[in-house]
Amino acid sequence: MNPPRHTAATRTDHETRVTDDHHQSLRLWLRMLACTNLIEAFIRKQLRINFQTTLPRFDLMAQLERHPDGLKMGELSARMMVTGGNVTGITDQLVSEGLVVREDNPNDRRAYSVRLTREGRRVFGEWAGEHEDWVFRLFDGLDEKDKEQLYALLARLKQHVADLPPDSGV
Repeated sequence: MNPPRHTAATRTDHETRVTDDHHQSLRLWLRMLACTNLIEAFIRKQLRINFQTTLPRFDLMAQLERHPDGLKMGELSARMMVTGGNVTGITDQLVSEGLVVREDNPNDRRAYSVRLTREGRRVFGEWAGEHEDWVFRLFDGLDEKDKEQLYALLARLKQHVADLPPDSGV
């Protein structure tokens, strides 16, 4: 007899804790969290298998790809929403691999900018192309109308949340 196959529907995740007695908003929140975690785990695994890299390395290079003149370490940290120490560690690795360089910042002598090297742009281009294919594959379960509807609904939710006053104690 074969062991049970674990699918997205049978894996233990945040959503498995809810019951019909829970409020619809809580069930929706946990469904969104479960989907986000599944998608992120898939992408992390693909980056590791296909490129022997991590999502934080991919994210740092993606930030630099959008800013060809480079970014200061503090800007990278803020954009990635991680500590400066994390950015420094990732940058050190990428510098040693020849994918990014640190350069003196002409506008701030206390800081330096980080930018992709030619090889870094080439490597990231390869990664980004595959990443895009993975995202397309992940959302293939929805037809175009469903994707448009989900996108519009999430836009409304995003705007509502953004408009809430910080002290509203929602």
